Amino acid sequence: AALGRRRSLCTSSAGSGSYDVAIVGGGVMGSSIALHLAAAPGGRDLRIAVVERDPTYEWASAPRSAGGIRQQFSLPVNVELSMYGVEFLKTHLQELCGGLGVDTDVQFRENGYLVLASQGPGEEALRANVATQHACGATWISLLGPTELEARFPWLATDGVALGAFGEKNEGYFDPWALLQAMRKGALARGVTYVEQDAVALEREPGAAQVSRVRFADGASLAAGVVVNAAGAFGGRLVQSLGPGVEPLPVAPRKRCMWLFRVGGGGAARPVPPDNTPLTIDPSGVYFRSEGSGGRFVCGVSPRPESDRDCDDLEALRQADDELFEETIWPTMAERAPAFEAIRVESSWAGLYEYNTMDQNGVVGWHPDVPNLLTACGFSGHGLQQSPGVGRACAELLLQGRYETIDLTCLGFERIVARQPLLERGIY
Repeated sequence: AALGRRRSLCTSSAGSGSYDVAIVGGGVMGSSIALHLAAAPGGRDLRIAVVERDPTYEWASAPRSAGGIRQQFSLPVNVELSMYGVEFLKTHLQELCGGLGVDTDVQFRENGYLVLASQGPGEEALRANVATQHACGATWISLLGPTELEARFPWLATDGVALGAFGEKNEGYFDPWALLQAMRKGALARGVTYVEQDAVALEREPGAAQVSRVRFADGASLAAGVVVNAAGAFGGRLVQSLGPGVEPLPVAPRKRCMWLFRVGGGGAARPVPPDNTPLTIDPSGVYFRSEGSGGRFVCGVSPRPESDRDCDDLEALRQADDELFEETIWPTMAERAPAFEAIRVESSWAGLYEYNTMDQNGVVGWHPDVPNLLTACGFSGHGLQQSPGVGRACAELLLQGRYETIDLTCLGFERIVARQPLLERGIY
């Protein structure tokens, strides 16, 4: 098996501080890898550790996200990962956690995604994307012209919109916290050890290519035969700790903000979007969706590239960038849904976005310079929905040495080394 070969390259010492597999990062990605690996027939006897610095997950990316899942991507690999993602939410999570006393209800609201495009290149790209999605089996994505959009969504103003793509099923949003806790508790119930430590460095023996230990901020360490880098926004720093002779991982922490607001009475001329409003993405990139009931919605947008800087200070996450809301988000939403001209912001927050600076796609696979270091980070906003598929794929790599379900070879580290970006049009 692949794990056996990798372990023969780096045999961890005996004792309570050694593991077959050490996963750095206990968020949705790390916990999914742990759960899939521990549940697999070949993984049940492995000693698996997940290193997570904060068991409260105060600053974890997933719980601070919009919680969306969509198949509306341009790359087949991303479509397929999210197709498995929705199957996981509906059935596979329950199967993996069956009999373990784990609550697997993630409050999935199958309200769809509505992606809008303007005339010209945007419309052409949307048509091409949907053709790819249909070819992958996601035939539930419908193309709607302005007249159809207005009939289907009477609250929507279609000025400047040439085309929309709507997920009739298998798209929507769910509770990221519930998914994280279910996967974490499932992994724990299957014998995975969660280590509350801040992993600050990976270490190698002199002259060796393989990682031998994960070093913690307090000076302690953990020995492992294989290390999985699922450190999210801080995955790049973890690789950097190995020194200048190791190919860097181009992943950096970026700040993303969201706002929760309530809409006032709209009236016949300005109907209020309903409680099952899809996650709607304007051609500008501004997005919004309903949040529960009572006229509540959440919204956000990625900042402009010139103002999108690395966020090295977690304290900066305590304040959302309200100027972005006032100057960009609110005016755009009011044009797209006129009822949003009268709203009241109830709360706001910010979180970290694991930004792949090369192509905004995840990096999955063995590091070319460190044979026992498996990478699974850099997903740039779609890691939550892809965590089930990537977790399964990493378990396959570790146990069988190859992908057996979805082939993630194109997401491998090789494209980083070759400086060949894998471009996804569906990044918002």
